[in-house]
Amino acid sequence: MGFMSGFAVYVMIWTVVLFMVLPWKVRVPEIPGEGHASSAPENPYIWQKLVITSLISLVLLFAFDWVISGDDFSFRE
Repeated sequence: MGFMSGFAVYVMIWTVVLFMVLPWKVRVPEIPGEGHASSAPENPYIWQKLVITSLISLVLLFAFDWVISGDDFSFRE
């Protein structure tokens, strides 16, 4: 897999994984502050979620590349 196709696959995997990771550790405050939405989390842990998303996506990209470039599955006729 070339660099650009690998990067494109990584971005697609990263986006899907991000939406799966975003709900983790969401805690809604009992009494929201004035001017805040009642569904706004107390601490979104966004940097932690971005790092976790990047690591999971990297592992999935390597697995995807291994399946594509391996001889176990033939995608070419």
